[in-house]
Amino acid sequence: MTAAAAIKLRRPRVMPDVVRALAGDILSGRYAPGAMLPREPDLCVEYGVSRTVIREALKMLDAKGLIVTRSRVGTQVADPELWNILDPQIIEWHPPGALDQRLFDAILETRMGIEPLVAELAATRATLTEIAAIEAAWQGMQSAGADIELFTRCDIGFHRVLYASSHNPVYRQIGTMIDAALTFTITATATLSPDERAEAIRVHLDLVEALRLRDPRAAREAANNIVSLASRDLALTKQLGSD
Repeated sequence: MTAAAAIKLRRPRVMPDVVRALAGDILSGRYAPGAMLPREPDLCVEYGVSRTVIREALKMLDAKGLIVTRSRVGTQVADPELWNILDPQIIEWHPPGALDQRLFDAILETRMGIEPLVAELAATRATLTEIAAIEAAWQGMQSAGADIELFTRCDIGFHRVLYASSHNPVYRQIGTMIDAALTFTITATATLSPDERAEAIRVHLDLVEALRLRDPRAAREAANNIVSLASRDLALTKQLGSD
């Protein structure tokens, strides 16, 4: 098989893959904000698909705010201020290492402002089933050992149920919105040392205990400690990445 044929086989063949590839090229900066995308025929060649697939992909990216299409002008990469940055699909479309560090910081700021209140509400509103689910997620974190993927998955599940347990539809929706972003921040810090993961397990247990005891004040304090620890771990991760 020739190199050209191998490249052709690797081209995305279905519309979701084309959307992901195009979005990745925008989010990685290959197509910078304000730049014009290539013409549709050129995109067809670039991604190895039909014009119909390219048009449908562009419609989706337009709906997500990543591009602006103007008749007789062409398709332009939109200003990042217009991007729906908390859309789970947009977050998932970021290539490895391309997620803006400022978004990590913004997510932490949001969690600092919201998560302690979410935990306080959950202490009085969570059902026994929800508390059991949060405890099960914590147990998964504890038993994960060196399995970083399992630890991360359980940590994300812990917070997903916590937001739902507030029984506040707005916070539940916010939790859904930041779910994918939270996945990135937890994943970014999950590779820290076993001692640092052990500390995360300890502060999450504090929250489990506060929920069991129906203690809103203790739940708020535990959530504050969880987010503060996440902030510290993210700072360590940045430092390690810059060394």
